[in-house]
Amino acid sequence: MEKFYITTAITYTSSKPHIGNLYEMILCDAIARHKRLHGYDVLFQTGTDEHGEKIEQKASNASMSPQQYVDNIALVIKDLCDLMNISYDKFVRTTNKNHEEVVSKIFKKLYDQGDIYLGEYKGLYCVPCESFFTETQLVDGKCPDCGGEVKETCEEAYFFKLSNYSERLVKYFEENPNFVVPLSRKNEMFNNFIKPGLQDLCVSRTSFKWGVPVSFDDKHVIYVWIDALANYITNIGYNVDSVTPEFEKYWPADLQVVGKDIIRFHIIYWPIILMALGLPLPKKIYGHPWLLFQNDKMSKSKGNIMYPDDLVKLFGVDAVRYYCLSEIGFANDGNITYELIIDKYNSDLANTLGNLVNRTISMANKYFDGPVSYKEILDEYSKDLINKVNSLDSLVSKKMDELYVSEALDEIFNVLRRSNKYIDETTPWILAKDEAQREKLEGVIYNLLESIRVCALELSSFIPETSEKILKQLNTNNRESKFTEGVYEGMVGEPLFVRIDKEEKLKEIGA
Repeated sequence: MEKFYITTAITYTSSKPHIGNLYEMILCDAIARHKRLHGYDVLFQTGTDEHGEKIEQKASNASMSPQQYVDNIALVIKDLCDLMNISYDKFVRTTNKNHEEVVSKIFKKLYDQGDIYLGEYKGLYCVPCESFFTETQLVDGKCPDCGGEVKETCEEAYFFKLSNYSERLVKYFEENPNFVVPLSRKNEMFNNFIKPGLQDLCVSRTSFKWGVPVSFDDKHVIYVWIDALANYITNIGYNVDSVTPEFEKYWPADLQVVGKDIIRFHIIYWPIILMALGLPLPKKIYGHPWLLFQNDKMSKSKGNIMYPDDLVKLFGVDAVRYYCLSEIGFANDGNITYELIIDKYNSDLANTLGNLVNRTISMANKYFDGPVSYKEILDEYSKDLINKVNSLDSLVSKKMDELYVSEALDEIFNVLRRSNKYIDETTPWILAKDEAQREKLEGVIYNLLESIRVCALELSSFIPETSEKILKQLNTNNRESKFTEGVYEGMVGEPLFVRIDKEEKLKEIGA
């Protein structure tokens, strides 16, 4: 069985994540579920990043210890993942003792081999991003990642000699053109950070204590990027002196998915850390776009945040998952508003999908009080529908392999729309009036049921609860991803998505 190791970036435990933060988990979950559906041995890891100055400050403001603070937020994040039906295999926390011990050993190894040295840092620092910048990297004098204020900082620090590995990194990029996607993200990093020459990276801090201590210099704690990035290997059994069979099996990761705002750390610092440790690099890193609120980045200061649990109360888990996965493209940001969610819910979920399932099962039970069997129909409409059903799995797999997840969903909904059109073309209600057409009627209904079954199977990666409901309503255990000849019986139809009254729902939200 072929393995597939997929990771999200770990979520920072400074506060409760909004739907834009959770999008990454939903995205990775769809990819992981799709791979499992196709027989892969999947390891899907997510988790929480729990050290740093910002957390130390937040804990102090809340009159809590940093550990109490991160325990609370980590539980909130894990609960939200579970609420959104994220099928992770491992949930890592960077305050885990094994992780901290291995991070400490990694730092010592890099120091012993001359990759890390002691110096002094003078520069511009952004607390929320926990990042240092040069004057030229700022945008209008502010942090290029979050747009926040930066402060001048001067402190003793250990540095990683990135320049030792810059030529190897450039060579790796040249030899592995698909290592980073989309291409625009890689080009941006090349032009802004690699081409001007990599500056040595600050990898320790003395101005706060909430972090993994440097084992040979307890004034310093290990800076977030070595600590956080190492989670991808520490949690699957890497240690400096030995590795577990699990690590040998799953590393290198097949796909690491991160937000475009932190791609620099994952395509410059992370590969260099791995090179310094003598480890292979991940096969692919995907810097995904953002989910924006009214075309603006979500932030507490702007008051434009939507939380996953609030959205689930309003629309249900699968409707929220569907919106996120269908709205955000491969390289372009998506947009979210209550109005847009309602429109997509009504048009796609209630109408295209829900109405098709309900109509078809109702017709099957109305016209055939008993089993519905396959009957060969050779008209052009039936042939076209069956061809589309049979090609669906390969089309979806191709899009998913290319990480065009919203387009993979489009392929499924194209077949669902084709099935709705097939009802209009074959007019079952007219066929039902003519006893001589009974066999054709049975063939038409069977074709629709098979189309729905295959689409439901494909939808299991994206909206798993709904997929299971449809297969249960069809009363089938058939998991073939192609059109099959058989019998349907004992079907019970129930509405999947009740159409939303937009005006009423917006009033409810406003209240």
